[in-house]
Amino acid sequence: MKKKYQSPDAVKEPIKRSRLRSKLGFLFYGTKRKLLWLKMKKSFARTFDSTPLEYQYFSHHTPMLRKLKDVDMWMQYNKVTNLKLACAKLNGIILKPGETFSYWYLIGKPTKRKGYKKGMHLRNGGFEAGYGGGLCQLSNLIFWSAIHTPLTIVERYRHGYDVFPDSNRTQPFASGATCAYPHIDLMIRNDTEDTYQLLLNVGETDLEGQWRVNKEPQYIYKIVERNHRMVSQFWGGYTRHNELYQQIYSKNGELIDDHLLLSNVAVMMYSPFLDAPPASVNPDA
Repeated sequence: MKKKYQSPDAVKEPIKRSRLRSKLGFLFYGTKRKLLWLKMKKSFARTFDSTPLEYQYFSHHTPMLRKLKDVDMWMQYNKVTNLKLACAKLNGIILKPGETFSYWYLIGKPTKRKGYKKGMHLRNGGFEAGYGGGLCQLSNLIFWSAIHTPLTIVERYRHGYDVFPDSNRTQPFASGATCAYPHIDLMIRNDTEDTYQLLLNVGETDLEGQWRVNKEPQYIYKIVERNHRMVSQFWGGYTRHNELYQQIYSKNGELIDDHLLLSNVAVMMYSPFLDAPPASVNPDA
């Protein structure tokens, strides 16, 4: 009997978990994550220095107040408070050779007691209010900046749903890193012989970040999107796919390496053929 052909772009219909199932999953994976932290504790970056290292490797900024369909602006204003609290836990972290940066290990659990407010949390293809909501903007910025340096991405997650249509996109689709305490983490390791530093700032309008280094950078990193496509699935929905490639250039512009960095797929929660309404931001920023 011939095996039925299945397109390589075929994706199973997503299962929407109940709140009980989600809570049990968070408990299980959260426990595993904390055991992992105990195991990796000695390799984590924990040194801070407010004095900038001599050289900037890459900097980036993203607008904090976004006009998103059906999202009340109070969530955006609360997000700014959350970003300030989280940035205070990360700003100035030193990443020495062999050390690993862990987003949640340094920030800790974002709770009301610590001053975090309710912001936007994405869940099951929609959104809801939750304490610490909006911190994905910070993990997105850190990830996007890190892939423009020689640092190694150890762990990164992407949203399984593409909730909002593009609007004035400045980065490729799925170029960020989602986060959920404690197990959906962002980990970055320094496999070089140099020392790196992450500097962050919540400005008047934008979230600002940069990776700095103690030696003059010898390479320039660029991210290129390829094979972007929207696919109609057998169960009636659409999925969005792409691949991100990391290109490495010498200081004089010679291409040294061009390799696949990551592949992305997400279930689309809007029509793929509608023009995006005018708005102000990149959904992955």
